[in-house]
Amino acid sequence: MHWFDGFEVRHVEVNGVSLFARVSPGLPGIRPALLLLHGFPQTHGMWQRVARQLERDFYLVMPDLRGYGDSSKPPGLPDHGNYSKRAMAQDMVALMDALGVDEFDLCGHDRGARVAHRLATDFPKRVKQLCVIDIAPTLDMYDATNFEFAKAYYHWFHLIQPTPLPEDMINGNAMAYLHAKLGGWGAGGLGHIEPAALAEYERCFGNPATVHSVCEDYRASAGIDLAHDRASRANGDKIQCDLLVLWGERGVVHRLFDPLALWQAQCAGRVTGQAMPAGHFIPEELPEQTAQVLCGFFGRAD
Repeated sequence: MHWFDGFEVRHVEVNGVSLFARVSPGLPGIRPALLLLHGFPQTHGMWQRVARQLERDFYLVMPDLRGYGDSSKPPGLPDHGNYSKRAMAQDMVALMDALGVDEFDLCGHDRGARVAHRLATDFPKRVKQLCVIDIAPTLDMYDATNFEFAKAYYHWFHLIQPTPLPEDMINGNAMAYLHAKLGGWGAGGLGHIEPAALAEYERCFGNPATVHSVCEDYRASAGIDLAHDRASRANGDKIQCDLLVLWGERGVVHRLFDPLALWQAQCAGRVTGQAMPAGHFIPEELPEQTAQVLCGFFGRAD
């Protein structure tokens, strides 16, 4: 089967940006809706093989986050607020509204998981169940920063430097930077990536506007997102639904954090999870196993 055959392409205008998304054919409501959010430095294309395993059971929505893929890439604001996870979460809720979906299951990997965390916190009545893949909460990760973490996730500190320094450095050889990221964090090279997906990542990351947006995403996480997270914790706001946490046993999260304990502290629902025999890019390294775990979790929604 060819690349995303059978899925519909949607361009949806929300919150002053245009979002690109692949969506299951037909009307929502017959099958439970599942929103899948990608991470850095990818696009919705990371879900293609997982989607093939899920398409019969779920109404799938796979967007490019603002700043990524074929979605809009607005210049960053001085406070980076238009790339905050709250702004991105609001995009996703508006997208689901436009598609006629009220309640939905939600799964995010990497940056998409950070958007998903904020979405579930800010819009608890919209999310039935949540899965986050290979992250610990942003605030906890920054608060625990030490030499080992900074060495492994140096990009968290490089990308947040004032524009245009990191943008100019990356654009000097964007493909080398992209390949280093996609092949790192325990992934063991690029062999896990579908050729069509890699071509899409290269096409999109070759756009300097994407590189700027990526930097803005990380600048927001080191500033306004932390303010939002601290305010949520001070208010006692937590994820209200059940939460599944997946992480790679060859990744940084497994080595340096206790993801189940950290997520249980931020969730009022039931928290379960497991380490997967992979690096960071679990849905692409283990598409069949990832789909099986997601089906088992989200299948309990009703």
